[in-house]
Amino acid sequence: MALEFKDYYSVLGVSKDASGDEIKKAFRGLARKYHPDVAKDKKSAEEKFKEINEANEVLSDPESRRKYDQLGADWKTRGTQPQSTDRPGRSSPGRPSPGDEDEFRFEGTGFSDFFEQFFGGRAGKAHAASPFGSSSQGTHQDARETPLRGQDIQGDILITLEEVLHGPMRSIQVRRTNARTGIEDAGTYQVRIPSGVQVGQLLRVSGKGGDGLNGGTAGDIYLRVRYAEHPDWQVAGVDLTGQLELTPWEAVLGGTFPISTLDSTISVKVPAGTQQGHRLRIRGKGLPSGLGSYGDLYLTISLQVPKTPSQAEEALWKQLAAISPFNPRKTN
Repeated sequence: MALEFKDYYSVLGVSKDASGDEIKKAFRGLARKYHPDVAKDKKSAEEKFKEINEANEVLSDPESRRKYDQLGADWKTRGTQPQSTDRPGRSSPGRPSPGDEDEFRFEGTGFSDFFEQFFGGRAGKAHAASPFGSSSQGTHQDARETPLRGQDIQGDILITLEEVLHGPMRSIQVRRTNARTGIEDAGTYQVRIPSGVQVGQLLRVSGKGGDGLNGGTAGDIYLRVRYAEHPDWQVAGVDLTGQLELTPWEAVLGGTFPISTLDSTISVKVPAGTQQGHRLRIRGKGLPSGLGSYGDLYLTISLQVPKTPSQAEEALWKQLAAISPFNPRKTN
């Protein structure tokens, strides 16, 4: 299966010399627009949201961005050397020769083949146990008679924070091209996303990896969890952090303001006289810990001063300036 080059700059609508702040701003704007929870066409929005996250994953990381820029027009021939997909500390007997490798590709994990190949930590190929590969278990004749377990395969899976919260089922498809016959087949499997799943955690799909030989059992699929970046919330362990943007008069007067969390809208009370950078804590509105409890949600106050206030706003501020005891320029 030929890989399709992904123009991540085009996906985010930024130039190739865009700054980190410009990339972040473009991502947040698009992510809010195409977030599946707010878009009308949820199916197409979900695909677009994943594409935006993939582009942001690469371009927001200086090292990944450097690698991506270096690929350029030579992306098909550079950086394509396959890496081992074994889990650390695990060995499988009967490895095949490099030309006898089955190829596995994931669909439905939230990443394109292009991302998986260059940035997802896997080569797109996995060994399946073979009686004709090198083995420390004995002679070739022994290997042909010994049951050999199939190889494990591994890829990444992109999880939204909403999925971390609720723990849904996800459907993934694994396409396999047999290196010896050239025949491609596909299997669709249901993967449960555990509530409170952590970044880097491996989700196991038992017995769906490489085929065993001589009666050996099949290998497993391991999906490494990566969080999709949210346009409004950042993750700190099981806590969520974000900003609450207020006008100066809202901060002065205080009040109750609606906040959209991952699964609902809540009312947050802001005390009168709240200052820039003040932090509010809302208990139990973070991510699940996996122990029946939840983290907290933290809001940092960000004062937004209008660049072009209306006539009414300007008149109001002039009145406040005239009577404010905190005006350093006011004379008695």
